[in-house]
Amino acid sequence: MKIKSVFSHSFDKYGKVLQGYDVSALLKKLEEKTECPANAVIYEPGDVDLEAISAADFSTNAYGGMPVQIGYCNGNNTKLNCLEWHRGSEINIPTTDVVLMLAPLQSVKNGKLSTNAVECFLVPAGTVVQIYETTLHYAPCNGVKNGEVSKEGFRVIIILPKDTNTAKPELKEKDFEDKLLWARNKWLIAHPDTTEAKSGAFVGLVGANLDLTKN
Repeated sequence: MKIKSVFSHSFDKYGKVLQGYDVSALLKKLEEKTECPANAVIYEPGDVDLEAISAADFSTNAYGGMPVQIGYCNGNNTKLNCLEWHRGSEINIPTTDVVLMLAPLQSVKNGKLSTNAVECFLVPAGTVVQIYETTLHYAPCNGVKNGEVSKEGFRVIIILPKDTNTAKPELKEKDFEDKLLWARNKWLIAHPDTTEAKSGAFVGLVGANLDLTKN
């Protein structure tokens, strides 16, 4: 599996690297106050301590004045498992190198996507990466260096429009995409070999469940 850089032209269709943000205090707080499970991935949509540090800056500049939440995704992961998207960009800021598995939303047809469409990108520690709303993504993966997958895990700041990934609203299906809504502002397609699929998520990923340790 080829791993490209978020600084390469290949990443341009998926997002961009944001410049000018001092995230040192944000990452320091993330490392100090949050755990990094050895055999799992944890996610918190919003954290008051993290938001107190940087919510105003990202709300004003990155989101043009829209309200945001600052949370985190920590743990150890090497697999694709699912792909999700939101109405609005997502910003990722890792404390260590991580790999993001991404694909274009335009390639999803009737809720289905071949995992052959997925590309991998290395995000260096401390990089502020904007993921466009038309980019499919999911939990980060451990970093890779010289062909070896890191075992130290990851901590990643996740910034999104306010209330994203909270409780799914009740709705009456009007469009096919309504079947894919998994949480508030979170549409998701799962690989059949996942906990999400077993819990009722729409099975839309076709092909191998990509794994960085099997390449």
